[in-house]
Amino acid sequence: MATYADLPIPDDGKLAGNITHFARALRSAGLPVGPGRVVDAIRAVEAAGFTEKHDFYATLEACFISRPEHRVVFAQIFRLYWRDPQFLEHMMGLLTPMVRGVNEAPKAQAAERRAAEALLDGAETPEQPQAEEGGEEIEFDATLTFSDQEKLKTADFEQMTSSELAQAKRAIARLDLPVKPIASRRTAPNARGQIADWRGTMRGAMRSGGDVERLAMKARRNRWPNLVALCDISGSMSNYSRVLLHFLHAAANAKGAGWAQVHSFTFGTRLTNITRHMRHRDVDAALAAAGTEAKDWEGGTRIGACLRDFNRDWSRRVLGQGAVVILITDGLDRDDPGDLAREAERLQLSARKLIWLNPLLRWDGFAPKAQGVRALLPHVDSFRAAHNLQSLEALSDALNRADDRGDRDRLMAMMRDG
Repeated sequence: MATYADLPIPDDGKLAGNITHFARALRSAGLPVGPGRVVDAIRAVEAAGFTEKHDFYATLEACFISRPEHRVVFAQIFRLYWRDPQFLEHMMGLLTPMVRGVNEAPKAQAAERRAAEALLDGAETPEQPQAEEGGEEIEFDATLTFSDQEKLKTADFEQMTSSELAQAKRAIARLDLPVKPIASRRTAPNARGQIADWRGTMRGAMRSGGDVERLAMKARRNRWPNLVALCDISGSMSNYSRVLLHFLHAAANAKGAGWAQVHSFTFGTRLTNITRHMRHRDVDAALAAAGTEAKDWEGGTRIGACLRDFNRDWSRRVLGQGAVVILITDGLDRDDPGDLAREAERLQLSARKLIWLNPLLRWDGFAPKAQGVRALLPHVDSFRAAHNLQSLEALSDALNRADDRGDRDRLMAMMRDG
């Protein structure tokens, strides 16, 4: 647990009002905090006291947090509201454009911009500095002139504000993953087919007294593959997995996308099948049910063990029909890399195509140094980023191009050279 400075007991007796304002900030940041929870929090603090810093944090967390994915936002708002005496200036710095050459924009931590936006709801942002008459003109970053839509496509999911994240989820709901059908070995009667149907020809001849009047033809049937998604929900992936589950829900409920079936699994320390939950039409209800089913949110990561469970229990059921597998993980595994490599190889051999989506690929300096990454990389067909809308839109090309490799070949060359 993070360390917090001692919290002095206020002399003005406005603790209840401060807790109420703190709850409003949580609600503005997207947490389901209602009046009942505010009353419970005030009573809990009254019973537990306000002298121990860890007890105060744990008391509010127990009253306001009902889902593991809300802990990051809660921690950031708590830090800014209760700990940092300069939180207002700090949050203004997160939301106000920086002047080039004067100071650099502070690097926001996970959910920090969302916390700043919630706490500054309704506050006036500082005016942008104006150049003095006859003085040197102040130059602003040209990226501020980009359209909101373009900025939203390239914004990192982890650094989005609550309003940007809501817009991104709406955009994700409109995405689809079209796939081309696969030519089956089975055939069906077709007058324009290229294959002679000898049985059909003889049946027609029997109806006309044995004379062959025409040659029956047939063509190969088209079938649609399955889509199988394995999503990492461990602590290092939690900020991205929530958004990517929205993406999987859109794929599972898209009309006319062409997939025979969409199977969704989550894994952290264990494998969980959430396929039936993701078929619910309402995305919030689907993710709430999936979150209840998966008990290992924001826990550790055992990729090798979870892939072994999938290969043993589910691969024969869901990987038929030429299934495409999407593996969503950062590759940071604590198990034996040899076991991970063997299970990844078996998964690749069972699938028509194995695509690895890794949010860490957003960094220009990303290199395959972690043991889990080095074990997985040789056994995937395509290695792509998954940190913003633009990367998800590019995934449709990867699904329909047999030669798509993403960044796999470049990183494999780095492994060979290093």
